Amino acid sequence: MFDQFTVVTDPVGDSVALSAIFAVLPLLTLFVLLGVLKVKAWLAGVISLAVALIVAIAVYAMPIGQAVLSATEGAAFGFFPILWIVINAIWVYNLTVESGHFDVLRRSFERVSPDMRIQAIIIAFCFGALLEALAGFGTPVAITVVMLMALGFRPIHAASVSLLANTAPVAFGALATPIVTLASVSSGANPDPRLTVDTLGAMVGRQTPILAVVVPLMLVALVDGRRGIRQTWPAALVAGVSFGLAQFVAANYISVPLTDIVAALVSAAAVVLLVRVWRPVTPADLGREPEAAAVPAARGAVDAELAGSGRVGAAAGTRSDTTSTAAPGLGGSGGQTPPGDPRIDQTVSTGRHRGDDLESRPTDQARAATASGRRIADTPAEIGRAYAPYLIIIAIFSVANLGAVKTALAKEPWTVKFAWPGLDILGGNGKPLSSVTFTLNWLPAAGTLMILAGILTALVLRVSAGRALRAYGRTYVELRYAIVTVMAVLALAYVMNQSGQTNTLGAFLAAAGGAFVFLSAILGWIGVAVTGSDTSANALFGALQVQTAARAGLDPLLLAAANSSGGVLGKMISPQNLAIAAGAVGMAGREGEIFRKVFGWSLVLLLFMCVLVALQASPVLSWMVP
Repeated sequence: MFDQFTVVTDPVGDSVALSAIFAVLPLLTLFVLLGVLKVKAWLAGVISLAVALIVAIAVYAMPIGQAVLSATEGAAFGFFPILWIVINAIWVYNLTVESGHFDVLRRSFERVSPDMRIQAIIIAFCFGALLEALAGFGTPVAITVVMLMALGFRPIHAASVSLLANTAPVAFGALATPIVTLASVSSGANPDPRLTVDTLGAMVGRQTPILAVVVPLMLVALVDGRRGIRQTWPAALVAGVSFGLAQFVAANYISVPLTDIVAALVSAAAVVLLVRVWRPVTPADLGREPEAAAVPAARGAVDAELAGSGRVGAAAGTRSDTTSTAAPGLGGSGGQTPPGDPRIDQTVSTGRHRGDDLESRPTDQARAATASGRRIADTPAEIGRAYAPYLIIIAIFSVANLGAVKTALAKEPWTVKFAWPGLDILGGNGKPLSSVTFTLNWLPAAGTLMILAGILTALVLRVSAGRALRAYGRTYVELRYAIVTVMAVLALAYVMNQSGQTNTLGAFLAAAGGAFVFLSAILGWIGVAVTGSDTSANALFGALQVQTAARAGLDPLLLAAANSSGGVLGKMISPQNLAIAAGAVGMAGREGEIFRKVFGWSLVLLLFMCVLVALQASPVLSWMVP
């Protein structure tokens, strides 16, 4: 049962082509269940894992014990460090909602500019990138889309803007979880020493920043057409260029996990400074002040994305009082369709109160102000507390990534490496696979650092220990389906990689030769479009990319990075993300309308990425590859 296993690439008739028919079955099962049959993601992941195990045992002659142990190692990696990051990052966000300081943060954004195109850049692009950096997995779309609705955007525009903005930061989302996953699966499939988190992050940081330059321009075009570009291009360029430069510098010279946090804050600061000295010409139909405060309607968004439920529920741990009022009709100009909508959802979170929880909080003040019809004026102290969690995270991760500290934490007892018990697999070269070694970096792991940030956040935001613990428990409940999904997908990836199924697909695709370099980004795009997650797409295709690169004589680092960079462009068209956006704006069942709004943008950006990767593989831009 636990006999040693040696990876074979062509178990069916000594033919790679025939073997590939069976090797592709787990992926085909996953894609059909998710994309065609609309099965919930956690169930699709479990069924596809079962198919992978059957193929490994029946076709590749992998001993049952080795196949099961391979799946357990993948599931364990799915929880630590992957889910460990996501769960604790979302807990920190939940603390800001629990204390009412998320409302303060949103109102501070509103006051920067009354121009809705500038608001789209600041909220959807800059703040959405910050949320992607901390939590990912659909959180930015669920939150920014409701904030945009509260500022007067039509539902279809709010959803489209949020989806389009959620591109450039995705590869470094959830503290670079996709990169961590990519490094794990690719380094186990190719001996290239550059397939590490730092070098892969650096390579992705030389691709996605170029996207970042054009995304804000696309946002204002989506909001207000050519007029938007003509009148607000300085702000769009400042946001894109500053984000791209900061993303490049952070990914290559500061910290891969901190990349999007640094880029988001730098970009937001640059736009805020710009609008202090420059204001766009704001047409009347784009200058309406927000009618009411609003907070995210959904923390269940992560469940909606990863579980594929297609609906967004009320935030666990919050109670929302929602009314609807009529807003003035907005007239367009020059054939433009104004972003305003006759109905605006006015939502004010009341938080979860206990009988002995009597302190006055920013949310309580917001409710009183809204009831009296007056504008809410937050004190500098409350604004400072609203931004404090993000500053705390930056400080903690900066210290942990200092050379001496990082080196010390990478050693025992803070980091322990061990062979997965009972797992005995040899590669085609007769040597043990590197992926059978599990790294338990329990202290320097990003998720552990997020727990420390959460404790400090609770102190700063004056959230009692009891409320913080209850919020932590609720976070696990909210993510229960996401936990099953991620662990199943990672188990699937490990079984495919360690049984030889990925090797077979890599050998088959290598027949495309040098042309595969153009297709590599498309493979990542398809993976994210179906699974809704760059992390999942990297887990599924990371090993395949580097194995194909080795056989086709291409650079494995470039193709692995292309999988992640191309994948970010599939995020806006994934059924899960579309369901989150549609549910958040009250368009459940009308995802097709949103899809048609963003599909063209996705294709244009994907073509751009394919050309960029092809040029980086050629002498023209080969100097960009580390």
